[in-house]
Amino acid sequence: MTILDRLAEHARERVAAAKEKTPPEEMRQRALGMPAGDFSFEKALQKPDISFICECKKASPSKGLIAPDFPYLQIAGEYEAAGADCISVLTEPKWFMGSDEYLREIAKSVSIPCLRKDFTVDEYMICEAKVLGASAVLLICSILTADEIGRCLRTCDELGLSALVEAHDETEVRTAVSAGARIIGVNNRNLRDFSVDTDNSRRLRELVPDDVLFVSESGVRSAGDVALLREIGADAVLIGETLMRAPDKKVRLSELRGNA
Repeated sequence: MTILDRLAEHARERVAAAKEKTPPEEMRQRALGMPAGDFSFEKALQKPDISFICECKKASPSKGLIAPDFPYLQIAGEYEAAGADCISVLTEPKWFMGSDEYLREIAKSVSIPCLRKDFTVDEYMICEAKVLGASAVLLICSILTADEIGRCLRTCDELGLSALVEAHDETEVRTAVSAGARIIGVNNRNLRDFSVDTDNSRRLRELVPDDVLFVSESGVRSAGDVALLREIGADAVLIGETLMRAPDKKVRLSELRGNA
């Protein structure tokens, strides 16, 4: 099994355990009982210039422990103060050392939209995301069938959540487009072998229609990287490790914007 397979399998185990505690219909009613979402995540990516989705991430399978001290509320606050458009919060507990509580608390403490960054394998997790305060969820084409993506998108629409549909290659981009994704993210990191290739975004950009938001994920480390993605018409970049390792996140984000 690849690490992506293991992440998906562990997510299924987590969902099964969660359903034992809170049955699916109860979780769904909790989600529906909350104020309707207004798709704020995708609205934040629709500005004229490139948007920045800044990630709160303690660890990763490829880099191990990134932030031994993880003052996640402080980090989220720094991102917002630095001008981040959205915040991505890892909730996967095993390999990324994430937590649902990180998302719940961050979503309460900031005024910008939050993405639940996890390995969504069941519509139950979308209802969870809504209850936790997320404005968006991640759907990864590599671990979902086309039918599953379609069902997940319908659930998101019902709850007023945005969906960042992640693709790695031409086939997956076409699947995302056919499913009706309004936001497509191209991951420059191959989650099967961890290799990073930022040209992946440039190669796949032309397959994404102009009326679909395009996000480049992973491997964005410099203002030069951001400038190249601006040139190809990327609407947003998702940046994790580069910002997590920066001692001054406001300065680093300004540099990435090209303001240094």
